[in-house]
Parts: sequence; C-alpha cells; structure tokens
Amino acid sequence: MHGAEEMVNFIDLNLYSVLFLFVVGFIGGLVSGFIGSGGAFVLTPGMMSLGVPGPVAVASNMCHKFPKALVGSIKRYRYGQVDVKLGVLMGLFAEIGVQIGITVQKVILEKWGEAGSNLYVSISFVVVLLTVGGFVMRDALRLSKPNATGGGIPLLAKRLQAIELWPMMTFKRAGVRISLWFIIPVSLATGMLAATIAVGGFIGVPGLMYIIGVTSIVASATELVTAFVMGLGGTLIWAYYGMVDIRLTLIILGGSLFGVQLGAIGTTYVKEYMIKMVMAIIMLIVALSRFLAMPKYLNKLSLTGFSDTTVSILSNLSFGVMIVALLIGAGIILASMFKARRLESQA
Repeated sequence: MHGAEEMVNFIDLNLYSVLFLFVVGFIGGLVSGFIGSGGAFVLTPGMMSLGVPGPVAVASNMCHKFPKALVGSIKRYRYGQVDVKLGVLMGLFAEIGVQIGITVQKVILEKWGEAGSNLYVSISFVVVLLTVGGFVMRDALRLSKPNATGGGIPLLAKRLQAIELWPMMTFKRAGVRISLWFIIPVSLATGMLAATIAVGGFIGVPGLMYIIGVTSIVASATELVTAFVMGLGGTLIWAYYGMVDIRLTLIILGGSLFGVQLGAIGTTYVKEYMIKMVMAIIMLIVALSRFLAMPKYLNKLSLTGFSDTTVSILSNLSFGVMIVALLIGAGIILASMFKARRLESQA
C-alpha cells in the first residue's frame, strides 16, 4: 500500500474551508438524524469539492460517522424507534462488506492513482444516487397522495417473510420475523457501499424497508446502529493505511453532532413520506453535482480532451449544485419540523 499512500495528499486548510466543512457537517448530521443514511452522500462529495482525494474523503467520513451514529441511535432509541438486535446483527455482517470494499479501493488507487479513485467514487455515487433516489422518490410521491395506503409491508418483503428458511430471526421492535439469509445480502451490500463511497445507508435503509419489511422510521433509526458497528471497524482499517485525515474528521464531527440530534427530533414531527421525499431530493441533486465533477478526473486519466476552461466551469458548477443540495435539504427538514410543531401547538 506504500505506493498508494504516496499518491494521496491531504489538503491545506484555511478559514473558508474550515467553515465550509463545519456547515457541511451540520447539514450532513441534520440529514443523517432525519433519514438515517449517515448523511455521507452530502459529506463525501462536500469534501471532494474542496479537493480532498476520494479515499481520504471516504475514510475521514467513516471515521466521523461512528461516533455521530452512536449519538443519533441513542437519541432515537429513547423515542422507541431502534431495533438494537437487528442493527447489531446487520453491522457485524456489514463489516465483512467493508473489508471487501476497502480492498477494491486499494486496488484502484494503486493501479490508476488518485484521479482513478476519484472517478470510481464519483461514478459509484452517480449510479447509486440515481437508482435509489429515483426509486425512493416514486415511493414518496405515491405515499403523499391523500388516499394513499402506505402503511402496509412491501410485496417483496411479505413474500420473503413467508419463506421459512432456517435460521429464522425475530425482531420485536421492528415487528419482523424473517430468515437470516435475507438479512445477510442487505448487510454485505451496506458494508461494501460504505467502504466505497461512505454511504452504506443508501442500501441499508431501503433494504430494511423494501426487503426486510421494516417501517421507514425504524429502518432509518436502526441503520444508525449498523453505521456505528461497521464504521468503527472500517475506521481502524482505513487509519492503518494512513487514509484518515483527523482534521477533517473533527471539523465535520463538530457540526454534525449538533445536526444529528436536531434531525432525530424532526422525525417525531413529520409524516413518513416526507422522510423519503427529503432523501430522494438530496440524492438526485448530489448525483448531478458528482456527474459535473467527472470530466476533471477523466481528463487527468487522458480519457477525454475537455479544455481547461470547460473543466473549470463544470467543476465550479458542480460545487454550486452541491451548495444548492445542502440548502434545499436543510430547508426542507427545518421547514417540515417547524410547520409540524406549529400545527401541534395549535391543536
């Protein structure tokens, strides 16, 4: 791994970048507490937009993630939203997925360098964000209709729960009984994605909802437990390879610890479809941001011949879109909270 270490440089920090990272951390924490996805789909691209190499952004994000996930899961456990047994079980299997994901990252970094790794992370973001974001948006729009019946278990989850395949697991808080063999693939995918782009919740939360059959409230809360378990193990491995920038970790952690508690409080005030709506909107906007950043990495790998001016314009546009995603995400969450709280006080 020594060759890969030499290719990765930690960025210089100034007042602007510190403030930007703190705000990104706060909004990432706000989103994380609200939808339980770890908020890394905001944090990793946010760091990369400042010039942080992909592997360092992923590793530093994972490092800040496990203490934040612990705070969020404790907060939501008090609201009765966390299934600890399910979260820990998923976390243990997700750790295996983390090992696989880190190995893939190392191979790409050693073979194609920092630009190749950044391109890999960006492509992964775009594909996952568009796929999951589109699916979740469709579901949110369906549930938002006045006569929608959104309380039922998804058809796939119903069918899987009906299959008696030993060992069968019962999760009281989640209200689910299902075979362990259906939990393992969701857990492995969560861990692999977490090590690739530091966003295991993209698979973990939808997987819990649509495959295991858990409600979005319990799924988003339980995934925080999973994020803590796999984040702790993943951080130790990334740190061993010298990829964790502790400065970035502490700055975004400072902002996100405050945001995650506020976001967790917000889940008690809003309807279930709003959590999905927020998740989908931010995913789709961030996907656009990462897509606009890709020509820069393609040029560095001599795969395209964009002019320097074009690359500069697209990079600035990518950064601007990222800012818009942050503002829209925070705005929707805070507005939903204040509106619901006002209606509650008037009742």
